Amino acid sequence: MQVSSSLMSAAAQDDSPTVTAVMPARNEEHAIAAAIDSTLAQDYDGPLDMVVAVAPSDDRTLKIVTELAARDDRVTVVDNPASITPAGLNAAIAVATGEVIVRCDAHSELPEGYVTGAVGTLQSTGAVNVGGVQHAVGIGPMQRAIAAAMSSPFGVGDARFHIGGEAGFVDTVYLGVFRRSALEAIGGFDETLVRNQDYELNYRLRKEGGGVYFDPSLRVTYRPRSTLRRLWRQYFEYGRWKRVVVRRHPGSTRWRQLVAPVFVVGLGLSGIAAVAGYGRIAAVVPGAYVVAMVAATAVEGAKRKDSATLLLPFVFPTMHLSWGLGFLTPGHPSSSDA
Repeated sequence: MQVSSSLMSAAAQDDSPTVTAVMPARNEEHAIAAAIDSTLAQDYDGPLDMVVAVAPSDDRTLKIVTELAARDDRVTVVDNPASITPAGLNAAIAVATGEVIVRCDAHSELPEGYVTGAVGTLQSTGAVNVGGVQHAVGIGPMQRAIAAAMSSPFGVGDARFHIGGEAGFVDTVYLGVFRRSALEAIGGFDETLVRNQDYELNYRLRKEGGGVYFDPSLRVTYRPRSTLRRLWRQYFEYGRWKRVVVRRHPGSTRWRQLVAPVFVVGLGLSGIAAVAGYGRIAAVVPGAYVVAMVAATAVEGAKRKDSATLLLPFVFPTMHLSWGLGFLTPGHPSSSDA
């Protein structure tokens, strides 16, 4: 792989480079402590610290993070007045001291050996960003069903960070462990993007010649939304902001990102066909979807042996319709949509 001169300087690092974990947080009082603890508990041989960018919250997030920082001087707290993820990440990176930046999420917990493994992969592959699997795990029946849908090819397409797969260079990964110099070379995260800023950043890294590498041994536990209402809102926003990125960077588009919008358009055309009296034609799209959904539900049920998968016929359409409608909704989304 060709690597541009602006990114190659990142390749020559010590065996144990300094590492800073960065985490944006807002209204995360129920998850933030476990997320931070999992990061600080990493058995990394080199220096590791952490910066948490806290946005104005309606709960005890700031108090919890401040108390953790008072007990462990490896934790630094910074403000994120803009209240959006990319601004928080950039604010944390600005004060970070590490040569390697580990992006963390308040909904996620890093497994043992994550940092050591990711840094090793950075060094062995020459990549500028390494990530692994977003291992969605639920507690109640609905959250378990949503987790199953987020790990299903029918639910999310062929993205390896969702469904797993072989190690190798890809278009994007979950979270990410970055060479800091590579982030600085492209100007960090785009603060005009409330959502999808990670995919857009990885596209710019790849465009500059930097490799984004998927390592399936890196599995980060992720707690998905626990209700259909919250899932709808999340995926509707994903769809709206994906359209912004596609319009800005047409070359970044992947087939999986167009399936849901095409499905929604197909349903609309089916409705028109039904009104016009073409019943058989009208049944093609919804009929094919139902057959595929039932098959995917059966596959997940057999694989997981969990009765919660019986809820997948409610979860799959929620994800696909909300994402597709979000992508097709006219107008530019704003930070108030987050």
